[in-house]
Amino acid sequence: MADWSPETYLTFEDERTRPARDLLNAVPLADPAFVIDIGCGPGNSTELLVERFPAARLLGIDTSPAMLETARARLPGVEFRLADAADFRPDAPPELLFANAVFQWLPGHLDLFVRLVSELAPGGVLAVQMPDNLAEPTHALMREVAAGGCWAAKLAGAARAPLPPVRTYYEALKPHCRLLDIWHTVYNHPLADAAAVVEWVRSTGLKPFLDPLDADERAGFLAAYTAKVTDAYPPLAGGGVLLRFPRLFIVATR
Repeated sequence: MADWSPETYLTFEDERTRPARDLLNAVPLADPAFVIDIGCGPGNSTELLVERFPAARLLGIDTSPAMLETARARLPGVEFRLADAADFRPDAPPELLFANAVFQWLPGHLDLFVRLVSELAPGGVLAVQMPDNLAEPTHALMREVAAGGCWAAKLAGAARAPLPPVRTYYEALKPHCRLLDIWHTVYNHPLADAAAVVEWVRSTGLKPFLDPLDADERAGFLAAYTAKVTDAYPPLAGGGVLLRFPRLFIVATR
């Protein structure tokens, strides 16, 4: 895929940062020495970690050079590194591995979670948040438009896999954890209109559907998708629309 766009992602910075803040509030640590932000993006989640744990060594990793450039400009005192969450190995046992909205992109992340817990310092925490929204109109309509147009062959593998059931996470992680907390939160974000819904997903879930297309195909896909999103998200009585967004949270303490 093409590189991620920090500017597009940060259009909805407050809304995207709220789950990271909620996840961090559930982390039962007072003063960890080493904290890693996995999939740090443009540094909005890392900034929360800096504020919460000012004395910790902080490392942010991401696969996007553009996101890392933005994160370094935002937090010049923090170490950021180009690395892939799928095979990253910390250079010392961290007390906190924090991952906000990254592991949903990795189909084999369940086994990865077990490995990451084993690499924590004793009493350390793996804290994860992942969108669990593939059944929402935003994503169901991506798949519908992808399958129904001239681009169907190009987009046959564009959709990411659904998350496993909560039971699957619990049974895989519990034998390796002293404490394990798993829950869902459904956010309802008020946005200006259906076009804002499209802009929201354009930098995340919609990206794998747009990247394989040429300019004309991309314009056609966006037009068809926007029309369907407009029908699926009718205006509220007072104006605007509500974007329903379920997210899965996991806090595993070794």
